[in-house]
Amino acid sequence: MTTEPAPNQTLKPKRVLVLGATGTIGRATTNALVHLGYDVTCLVRPASDAGALAGVTLVQADVTDPATLERDAFGDPPYDAVVSCLASRTGAPQDAWAIDHQATVNAIDAARATGVQHFVLLSAICVQKPRLAFQHAKLTAEQALIASGLTYSIVRPTAYFKSLSGQIARVRAGKPYLLFGDGELTACTPISDRDLGAYMASCLTAPDRQNRILPIGGPGSALTPRAMGTHLFSLLDKPPIFKHVPVGMMRGIAGGLRMVSRVIPSLAAKAEFARIGLYYATESMLVLNEDTGHYDRDATASTGADTLFDYYADVINGKATVERGDHSVF
Repeated sequence: MTTEPAPNQTLKPKRVLVLGATGTIGRATTNALVHLGYDVTCLVRPASDAGALAGVTLVQADVTDPATLERDAFGDPPYDAVVSCLASRTGAPQDAWAIDHQATVNAIDAARATGVQHFVLLSAICVQKPRLAFQHAKLTAEQALIASGLTYSIVRPTAYFKSLSGQIARVRAGKPYLLFGDGELTACTPISDRDLGAYMASCLTAPDRQNRILPIGGPGSALTPRAMGTHLFSLLDKPPIFKHVPVGMMRGIAGGLRMVSRVIPSLAAKAEFARIGLYYATESMLVLNEDTGHYDRDATASTGADTLFDYYADVINGKATVERGDHSVF
């Protein structure tokens, strides 16, 4: 368990630019930075809904245009740090390489050109075993940051609560909980937006989180999909009913779509989404032991106090809502 800095203490660096601030992780990170007393500026798209961002300065710029990014977002005096929560909306190859890679590299280059000292990058733990376009895009951006000469903190979170909450409504409606295989193929240590945001903010002052790649999960034991489903039924006071989806069927669908997309390019995005679903159905979101090839819960650091099951209870009781991404798997 890690200890986060107390609010209102004297902090350096002070001026921070946040990219991707309107996403759920971006908002949580921005709130943590404001709480800690930083002077925070958030870069937003012209059409973005930035109403939930309080206590910050807003600037508009296009992260895909290097010239306007440096001109409109990176001013004088320079920022002390940049915290990037940029992420592609869909994970489709074109979107991934435009945002997860190129827009991130644009921001790294602008930061270096304007005298920024520290760059905190939100990545993903799945890049340690890359098979998908967005994973390769994020990994290439990580490598660009490491080579930039900037002080860096590369944060690789495990699974998000929102990504593991898509079956609450179907179970509540009396439908079975879907499991891939036997439901024990994978495991993860989910982390809340709030705890991840606090961890991202703390990278600016924690020396042991600088010039490092930082896999991070939430508190508690690793959870399998079956354990998640079992607890969800318990919270809803329903007997557990599971429906098993054969992994072989998923492999066949993903492989078939990939072959067809070579002939019909318009199906490329659907083929990639099928591969994303297959990946998350068969790979754990934990640190990968490169020597054994197995995922290791003990090697996966944890932070915070929020648990997935507390979040499930809040959703069921109407205290929280599930903000799901464009390509949520569950």
